[in-house]
Amino acid sequence: MNVFGVDIGGSGIKGAPVDLERGDLAQERYKVLTPQPATPEGVAGKVAEVVSHFGWSGPIGITFPGVVTGNTIRTAANVDAAWIGVDGARLLGARLGGLPVTVMNDADAAGVAEMNFGAGRGRKGTVILLTFGTGIGSALFVDGRLVPNTELGHLELHGHDAEKRASTKAKEDEDLTWTHWAHRVQKYLAHVEMLFSPELFIIGGGVSRKADKFLPLIEGIRAEMVPAELQNNAGIVGAAMTAGRR
Repeated sequence: MNVFGVDIGGSGIKGAPVDLERGDLAQERYKVLTPQPATPEGVAGKVAEVVSHFGWSGPIGITFPGVVTGNTIRTAANVDAAWIGVDGARLLGARLGGLPVTVMNDADAAGVAEMNFGAGRGRKGTVILLTFGTGIGSALFVDGRLVPNTELGHLELHGHDAEKRASTKAKEDEDLTWTHWAHRVQKYLAHVEMLFSPELFIIGGGVSRKADKFLPLIEGIRAEMVPAELQNNAGIVGAAMTAGRR
């Protein structure tokens, strides 16, 4: 069975049909730039562009970079604040011609994919996936069960929103070396570890493709640290899985 997944990010919107048996993309993903400002109508139009590229006409799972409860958007840190209070499934479903839509937090979607088909497969205890990109997303699992909408990228760290210091965007904006950035990530991981004592950190987002450049530089973390196996496709896969289940 294939279900369509879309991953809305602060800089790009990407999607593809997903083979739920394999937990992998059924076709090569299609990506467009996130409109600026990233208003609900603007983003909905770009989501429709991604979906129409494949001529899709079935269920769709869509990630959103913020807290989502019952398909309603509660926070919008890296997109336009006009999203707050919007029924994301209703808005996007209407823009997609009435197709059935499920909306969920982006990092939660990535975590669902990794726990079922990737680095967290079969792992019990406390597992935390962290996605490093425009911001820092998080997905917390206890014995395989998701605790949704943790948004740990917004923890305060040394007087700053953690993602303002340790996201991939921060690395790029400040032109940080891998060593300097890894030191910031290390401080962030130590803070999260102090709060939750996980057995495993899964490091996701696009930067997970370059895990060999920074993970070996991180010291003093007791939890096991591994790169995400589905890398930057995890959100698409997890969104499609969730939509398929519903």
